[in-house]
This record gives sequence, structure tokens and C-alpha cells, in this order.
Amino acid sequence: MTMVRVLVGTKKGAFVCTADAKRQDWTIDGPFFGGWEIYHIKGSPADPTRVYASQATDWFGQVVHRSDDGGTTWTTVDNTFEYEGETGTHKWYDGTPHPWDFKRVWHFEPSWTDPDWVLAGVEDAALFESRDGGTSWHELPGLRTHATGEDWQPGAGGMCLHTILIDPSNSQRMYVAISAAGSFRTDDGGATWRPITKGLVSDFLPEPTAEIGHCVHRIDLHPTRPDTLFMQKHWDVMRSDDAGDSWHEVSGDLPSDFGFPIAVHAHEPETVYVVPIKSDSEHYVPDGKLRVYRSRVGGNEWEALTHGLPQRDCYVNVLRDAMDVDDLDPGGVYIGTTGGGVYVSPDGGDHWTAIAEHFPRVLSVEAQVLP
Repeated sequence: MTMVRVLVGTKKGAFVCTADAKRQDWTIDGPFFGGWEIYHIKGSPADPTRVYASQATDWFGQVVHRSDDGGTTWTTVDNTFEYEGETGTHKWYDGTPHPWDFKRVWHFEPSWTDPDWVLAGVEDAALFESRDGGTSWHELPGLRTHATGEDWQPGAGGMCLHTILIDPSNSQRMYVAISAAGSFRTDDGGATWRPITKGLVSDFLPEPTAEIGHCVHRIDLHPTRPDTLFMQKHWDVMRSDDAGDSWHEVSGDLPSDFGFPIAVHAHEPETVYVVPIKSDSEHYVPDGKLRVYRSRVGGNEWEALTHGLPQRDCYVNVLRDAMDVDDLDPGGVYIGTTGGGVYVSPDGGDHWTAIAEHFPRVLSVEAQVLP
């Protein structure tokens, strides 16, 4: 029987939520690592039993956990993340030099085909990989040592590599997004990288169209059309049809073009979801109403999806890793909020119900269909 598993990382632990293909009645297991901040938890597309979780604390630093039974039991794996070679400096908020300093893993991206190959995006921004299921990690230094690296500066939440996309048709091509450096692409498996920011405009920069310095919040693609990318940045929803070589704005009639997550429907490459919030200083949804917005035409024309979501006195946010889609038909959409609500729409956004309403602050939501 087909099952859906939703992995939820929160401020106070991780939860594993499961349901059948109707996505109506949910079983919730957890909290795992209760009381600890789980930045990201994600399963392997290549092996439904393999799950990775990132725990970061001021007391114990970064801890990586792995499950080989779908999240029922966990093993702590290697937690050595060391920058390669001479680390040098990047710029601090005020533009002064600042040493590279590893703080935490923000995002895991397992391989589409190999359960033992997993990438990790970290703060301060760097890309690590493991080829043995997290038993050992090493940096792919070509990104951090890019010629522009010494000019990267942190965003308000730190200088984090929070998004990793692997081209399903070509594992040598990968995309990353860094707050607040921008987006980069490799075509040779991470040996070399180049910025992909042409067309981005950020008015807070001294040069608004500069090659680096843009605060990209999230990017996504459809597996069958990996050259088309959608981006939610610090103001503006953007689209690229040439693998990031150029971008154009598709914010259209959104009530606000500021937000954090963006996701593409599993079967409809032109159907895109965002969650606008009021502004970069007011991190909550406009008008006290939680609304997911959907475009069926690849941007510019957006509709509010509200049925079943709180529409009164709601002042929450949906963070960059807290929205996902599943690949069932009809496709499901999932969001988690900073107020602890986790919601599912089993019909592409038309109707929503709560999986849970009182979790701790939700940091990540990942959905996976199990055979």
C-alpha cells in the first residue's frame, strides 16, 4: 500500500508523520531528539529507509544523525566538518574581514540514485559531501574558494548555504543558494562554480545588479525540466529558463513579493507555490491570513489558496525549508509554520487540513512517497 511520510524538523525535536495515499488520517511519531533544534531532516530518494537529520546546539555543536529504518531509530554519525586548506576570510556585516567559521548544517540533499551520497550545506557558507552515508565528510572547496568568496557577507540569519539542487538528469550539474551571496552553478560535480545572478536586482546593494550579494531565499526546479528554475529572493519572485544564466521577475499580482519558500508541483512544471509575508522586517503573513499562492502559468498570475488555513489573527511565517510537494496524483502540498502548524493539501492546494497544529516552531518539512 502506498504511504506518505512527512519529516518535520522543529525548534524542539523532529517528528515523523505518516498516512496512506488519501492523506487524511495521520500517525505522528516523536519528538525524536526532544528539546533539541533540528534544522533539517530529509529522506533519501534512492532508499526510503535512509533519513538524515541535522541537530545544532550551542552546547554540543553540530550533530548529524542517520536512520536506516525510516526514522524509527537513529545513529549519530561523523560530525567532523573541517574547511579545506587555508580558510582566509569573508566580509562581515560591516564589510570588515571575518574568518570563516563553521557553525551548523542547514540543509541535506541526498542523491537521487545513491543512498550513501549526500550533500550538506553549512554556515558559514560551504558545501560538504559524504560518499558513505555520513560516516565521513569532506568539503567541496571549489565553491567557498571561488574568486568572489572573500566578498560574501551574511544575511540577517547568518551566511548560510541553505539550498542544494542536483540535476536529476546530470548529477555533475548542481545549484546552490547562499544568503546573502547569491546563487551558483557547477557543471563538473563541484570542482568549479560560477555565479548565476544575471537579472537579479537588490536595491539594498551599493550596486543593485552586482554579481554577488543578493539574498536568495530559495530556488526549486521540476525534475523533468531542470533548466527552468524558480527563485524566491529577498523581495522578488524570479524565473530562469536557461539554467540560471539569466533571470526575470514573475511576482505579478502577489500581495507581497517577499517570502522564503518556493516549490514546483511534481507533475505540472508550470505550477509554482509561494507563501508571501508582509516585509523583511515584519516576518508574518499579510492581514493576519495564512495564504499559499499558486501560479499555474509559471508566475505573474497568482491565486490565493485559503480553504482550511487560518484566516483570522494569524501572524506566522513559513521558513525556506518548510514547504514541500509529494509526487502522488493528485499532488500534495505541505507547509509548516513558525507557530507550530503543519498543513497538507492532497489536491494541489485547493483544500487544506492540519496534520498537527501545536508543534514547536517548524524549521523544515519534507514529504516522501513510500512504496
